[in-house]
Amino acid sequence: MALREYLPKTGEKFIIISDILDTPWCSPIKVKYGDVYCRAPPGGYYKTALGTRCDIRCRKGYELQGSSQLICQSNKRWSDKVICKQKRCPTLAMPANGGFKCVDGAYFNSRCEYYCSPGYTLKGERTVTCMDTKTWSGPPASCVDMEPPRIKCPSVKERIAEPNKLTVRVSWETPEGRDTADGILTDVILKGLPPGSNFPEGDHKIEYTVHDRAENKGTCKFRVKVRVRRCGKLNAPDNGYMKCSSDGDNYGATCEFSCIGGYELQGSPARVCQSNLAWSGTEPSCAAMNVNVGVRTAAALLDQFYEKRRLLIVSTPTARNLLYRLQLGMLQQAQCGLDLRHVTVVELVGVFPTLIGRIRAKIMPPALALQLRLLLRIPLYSFSMVLVDKHGTDKERYVSLVTPMALFNLIDTFPLRKEEMILQAEMGQTCNT
Repeated sequence: MALREYLPKTGEKFIIISDILDTPWCSPIKVKYGDVYCRAPPGGYYKTALGTRCDIRCRKGYELQGSSQLICQSNKRWSDKVICKQKRCPTLAMPANGGFKCVDGAYFNSRCEYYCSPGYTLKGERTVTCMDTKTWSGPPASCVDMEPPRIKCPSVKERIAEPNKLTVRVSWETPEGRDTADGILTDVILKGLPPGSNFPEGDHKIEYTVHDRAENKGTCKFRVKVRVRRCGKLNAPDNGYMKCSSDGDNYGATCEFSCIGGYELQGSPARVCQSNLAWSGTEPSCAAMNVNVGVRTAAALLDQFYEKRRLLIVSTPTARNLLYRLQLGMLQQAQCGLDLRHVTVVELVGVFPTLIGRIRAKIMPPALALQLRLLLRIPLYSFSMVLVDKHGTDKERYVSLVTPMALFNLIDTFPLRKEEMILQAEMGQTCNT
């Protein structure tokens, strides 16, 4: 501040302090590697006057230590001391089997170059630079063994299955791997059947894999081909079944044939695939069951169906009976389901001596039809039905209409029926009814 004299009219002499806030007060600020932006107080002239505020900013690659804003205080000193210090990146990690060389250490704009020992390949950026963000321009590089280990497999093997077998035992020596770097390898890993296994017919891929310490993978492959001598596939006869041993057509396999209920086998019941790759015997067939209605007793008639067909005997005193007509209509519409379950419908219509017995298109004598009614204790003068299983056992009786679905649900619970259902599923036999 400056002094000046003031003389009033009374003659008294005063010395007053004038407002000289614009007079330089603090020393000028200089920040190495930084820039200073100052603002003098209102009305001030010098940017170092009392109350001046200065913002400090460091240049790229440097960071401020101290307050980012300084104030010129009454003690003629700035409120803080600041410096701009060069930024530094973290020290690089030394890569295994290699190293690095740097220019200017790890400071801003410093460049470091990685290198690898002989036999190893650099993975990552070869040169990195320390950036303004105090990070390196790339991730740490590494030195890796890029060459995979070597492993050699045996050649392709072809074998023929033994008679009556579908497999053959195949053996070989397990290959070993070799590494060109440090020689340290993992155990050899097998993909496929091991040596000494029984290989089935077909083309089998065998693969061996080994890894070195750097996780490089060496692989070799070969194939084992197994061939089975065959006679050619046989087919089940129409309305019949076929069960074969082994694979069904290989040398030594045996195929047995049977017919569904109501059909009789003609031809060879069994055939064998022989050494000359031809089937023994003659081709089988299933002929429709020939029911003899000329037998003398009802028991002889039922014996013809034993273990072959189930019987549904429908009896009515007159063909005009409404229940009989409705029931017969429903059964005719469900013929597919009846055949699938081996059910033969026997009709007994009328009263002796005009009684008529009918099995499809065959008419039995009145006396035989009467015997059948008496043997199964079927009422003579009312509508009635009897369901007989394949063993000749009376399973169920009906005195009113029964839906085919209810009838089928009952039959499907019979023990023999469960075996039939398995065979029919295998043969693809089905019915929408």
